[in-house]
Amino acid sequence: SQYTHWMVRAHPEWTVLNRGIDGHTSTEIRARFERDVVAIHPDYVVLLAGVNDIFGGVEPEVVERNLSMMYADALDAGIVPVVATVLPYDRATPTATAAIFTLNNWIESFAKVLNIPWCDTARAAADPAAPHRLRGSPDGLHPDVDGYRRMGEALARAIEAHIASRKDRERR
Repeated sequence: SQYTHWMVRAHPEWTVLNRGIDGHTSTEIRARFERDVVAIHPDYVVLLAGVNDIFGGVEPEVVERNLSMMYADALDAGIVPVVATVLPYDRATPTATAAIFTLNNWIESFAKVLNIPWCDTARAAADPAAPHRLRGSPDGLHPDVDGYRRMGEALARAIEAHIASRKDRERR
């Protein structure tokens, strides 16, 4: 995704691999997670999934199940999952918007229970006056360049904070 470009700009010393495929659901991401993530064994994996499921009418519980399995697979492999909230989209029905809010509350809570990095990418891309809509979008479905920049910066901050907290624990 375009947010990886901004993460590289913020941290040119990081190697950032983009394994996102436009339009994939959490089930499709889960199916290729072993090959695309675990086999490569990165230090961190950003898990941003669910909007395509919700767009297609899939219940939030299906996404929660897929995400929880990917979080567990990453942790079992010694990879730190960075959990990211699902972005809003302007054409969402009230039912889809409610499903996104439900899913994002679950994502935040699950990250806190597991004590893993969490990033509110939805907030980074959303309109501050209307969090169920994107701040800017060329098509009503995807963030504009500024939205991707804000997402990349927020993700970089989440990873930086986790790296700093690890260093603090190692010093003790």
